[in-house]
Formats: sequence, structure tokens, C-alpha cells
Amino acid sequence: MPINILMPALSPTMEEGNLAKWLVKEGDQVAPGDVIAEIETDKATMEVEAVEEGTVGKIVVAEGTSGVKVNEVIALLLEEGEDASALEGAGSASAPKADGPSSGNGADQAREAPPAPASSPAVEVGAPAAAAPAPAPVTASGDRIFSSPLARRLAQQNGLDLKAIKGTGPHGRVVKRDIDEALAKGTGKAAPAAAPAAAEAPKAAVAAGPSDEQILKLFEEGSYELVPHDGMRKTIARRLTESKQSVPHFYLSVDCQLDALLKLRSQLNASAPTDKDGKPAYKLSVNDMVIKAQALALKAVPAANASWTDGGMLLHKHADVGVAVAIDGGLITPIIRRAEEKTLSVISTEMKDLATRARERKLKPEEYQGGTTAVSNLGMFGIKDFSAVINPPHATILAVGTGEQRAVVKDGALAIATVMTVTLSTDHRAVDGALGAQLLQAFKGFIENPMSMLV
Repeated sequence: MPINILMPALSPTMEEGNLAKWLVKEGDQVAPGDVIAEIETDKATMEVEAVEEGTVGKIVVAEGTSGVKVNEVIALLLEEGEDASALEGAGSASAPKADGPSSGNGADQAREAPPAPASSPAVEVGAPAAAAPAPAPVTASGDRIFSSPLARRLAQQNGLDLKAIKGTGPHGRVVKRDIDEALAKGTGKAAPAAAPAAAEAPKAAVAAGPSDEQILKLFEEGSYELVPHDGMRKTIARRLTESKQSVPHFYLSVDCQLDALLKLRSQLNASAPTDKDGKPAYKLSVNDMVIKAQALALKAVPAANASWTDGGMLLHKHADVGVAVAIDGGLITPIIRRAEEKTLSVISTEMKDLATRARERKLKPEEYQGGTTAVSNLGMFGIKDFSAVINPPHATILAVGTGEQRAVVKDGALAIATVMTVTLSTDHRAVDGALGAQLLQAFKGFIENPMSMLV
């Protein structure tokens, strides 16, 4: 009996993913450990390995398909001695059915049906198709254009008119391959209803500035581009909205003088060992030293190294510091585990590797999930100070501004010093004002006396 290859759960919270690329084709022999596909989550692209030996008998979900639910059949593997006849009816039990006529290629219809949203109740086969991503279009005469939910969504995203596309599915149904062919050939008129529909959103959202009439006129003139949200942007929006709505944020700011830290950083970088080509083993950044200082501050004030839960306070034994990294289309927060125990050179090397793989979307879930606190540094952009949004389950996040020369008072006289403003956002349920102040005081101490980080 053929073996079902299922969409894997690449993280504890993953509900669906995008099948970015198949690395095998039908007829290929695979063995356990062979990489067979690349799966995109909202944060990373990960390789999927085969766990059984056999022949790829059928690829059920085509590469480039988005929204494939966890545990949905994506391919069928033939065991030794089996041939193509064994594929009949295999894998259909776990593949969702599309609405409309049931005749024709059942596997193709299964690929066309998008996964139901996580918040939607289960729907039995034959129930009204209310969960479809978009209503089935109709012609001017009122006749329905038969199309799969996936085809309707792809047509809407790409500005295609289903009336101008000939369907090749059962009973002339427009399916995904018809959309792909229209895109490849450049056929299919732009859907005329797309612009007026999109124009409704800003009409309701404008509170100041241009009038509704001016906004609508701009939309009618086509002076805009509607970019669909990808999975990462949706996840960022959902998590930050939940954070601001459910976490009582409290903010504390302090100025730190950096002159001693910058001097020590230069000395450490100058003394870094080099390889045969003269390349130094490490090059410390101010951010590396900020990470270390935050970790040591949490060690010095352990009550602030906490997470709020309804059942009790989680007090963490180590400082796992997440570091916000900007990537194309959003951001991700890879984590330096047990940062309080690591040297500055190790933190620097690890951070460079994590940041590089983050931008390539090659991080593993365990490298960006969890953590006990976070650092967000916008100093390289000249930002003086800002307040960051807490990323639960963290109870704190440190927003770091630029280091700049400022006038300060030393021993009763004006002087010039390099000063950096940092702002600590705290979850007031877990870290009260006084406790947050102690944490910032400890952080400031390590920054202004950086030799203490080397002990």
C-alpha cells in the first residue's frame, strides 16, 4: 500500500505552510534522510527529509502551492514491488474535497481546495461552501462561472478575470493550472471589480488628511499598488496586535555613556587573533556588548527574568536573548541562548551566523522561538530613542538608540560624552516599575563599566 507523505509540522504552532519546491520528481527513488522538498513557514524555509524508502509514485501538491495544512497528503510513496495501479484511491482520505462536481481527477480537486481557516468550525462534505475564500463569480447574464476556491483566490491576487479564462477541469471548471497557464501566456483581462473593491478600505479608514473623494479619485486613477499580505506580515500583525491589546506595557528610559565601552571594544577587536589571510577571528559590535550586558543584568536581577502565565510566574534560569533582525518583508528574532555564560567573541560570531541565515530564511524554529527577553537596536539608523512592543512570552524588550556625542555634566562642569538612550518595555504584570528600574540600573552599570562583562 502506498505511503502517504504528509505536510510536516515544522514548529509546535505551525498550522499550514507553503510547498516552495520539490527536490524530487515522480519515479525517483528516495531513502530515509534524502531531502525531498522545501517548505516555507511564515519565518523560514526548511528542508524536508524522507523517512521511508521507496519510489515517488505521485506528487499530490504542486510546488508553489500556499496554505497547505499540516498533515495534508502532499505526495505518495510506492513501496518495493508496487506499481502505479496501487495509487488508485490512495491518499484521498486526508485530502479536502473541492466544491462543485465530483467527477474528474480527484487528486487535482484535492490540490485546488484551500485549507479552512484555523478559526472555522469543521464542515462536513456536502455542507454549503460558505468557507470559500471568495464567492463564485457570475457572468453578466447571472450564470455561475465554475471555479475552484484556489483558482478564485489566485485570480483575485493576480488581477485576472475568470470570465476570460477557459476552464479545463470537470464540466469546464477553472482550476489552478488554468490560472497558471493564463499567467504564463499573459492572457486574462484585469478584473474590473478589483479597484472599486479595494477603494472601500481607505474610504472607511481615513480620519484626517485628504478627503474621501480625493482618496477615491486616486484609486480610480490607479495610482496605487495593492500588495497581498504574506504569511510573515500576517503573523507579525497578529502577534503585535495581541501583545498591545493583552499586555500592559510600561516604559522606562535611561541614558548610558559609551566612551569606556567604545574604547574597550576597539582594544578587543585590535587583539583578535587572525587567520593566515589576516582575517580576524571576530569583530565585536556595540550590539554584541548590549546583548551581553542585558543578559548579565537579568542574571543580576533574576526576578525580572520572568514570564507571566495565568497559573503562575515563570522564573527563567538563563538569559536567552532574542535580537530583532530586519529581513525582507518583516523581521525575525533569533535567540542567543544562555547569553550570560558566553564570551563577547562567541556572542558576536553566533549573532552574525544567525542574522545571515535569518535573512536567507534558513533558521530552524528552535533558533527563533522562545527566549526570555529581546533587544531591538535601531541605533545604526540614527534613531535617538523609541519604545518597542513586547514579544510574548517575554516580559521585557530593550529598545536601543544611537550613540551620539552630547553635552553632559561631569564633576560640576560641562563635558562631551558619547551617550546612548535605551528604553525598556516591560509587561507590568510580571515586571513592576521598581523591578524594571533595577534591571536598567544593572544594565547601565555593565555598559558604563564594560570591563565587568569580561570577568
